Amino acid sequence: MAMDVGGAKGGLKADINVTPLVDVMLVLLIIMMIVAPLLQQGVILTLPPAANAADKPDTQDQTVVAIDANSKLWVNSLEVPEADVVARLQAILENKVDRTVYLKGDVDAPYAAIMKMMDALRKAGIDTVGLITERPMQKGDQ
Repeated sequence: MAMDVGGAKGGLKADINVTPLVDVMLVLLIIMMIVAPLLQQGVILTLPPAANAADKPDTQDQTVVAIDANSKLWVNSLEVPEADVVARLQAILENKVDRTVYLKGDVDAPYAAIMKMMDALRKAGIDTVGLITERPMQKGDQ
């Protein structure tokens, strides 16, 4: 129901045209649907398989340390120099109740790099460390 204010044809209308607003909102929705999964990717690693792995749901408040094949260190998906890892972890875990740190190590990462990170976690005062692995491929899994 449009209401002509001017009285003549071509006068001012008092209703709001929402079509452009809906178009813009749909474009923004599509962009968010495409970008959101890319933001949660994190560090790309090939995790080692382990038969006794337990499922742990990913949450935003977890502290995850990753070591890639080139021994680069990542804390919560941000690359950190080796000298700054202890300070960064202490700052992150300062006010947290759950002081568990999850360690992801690439299959091709040197064993020494993983052990060096475990030592750094102990220096930071972290006693609970969870190692993140993948389940081995079963027959029929693709």
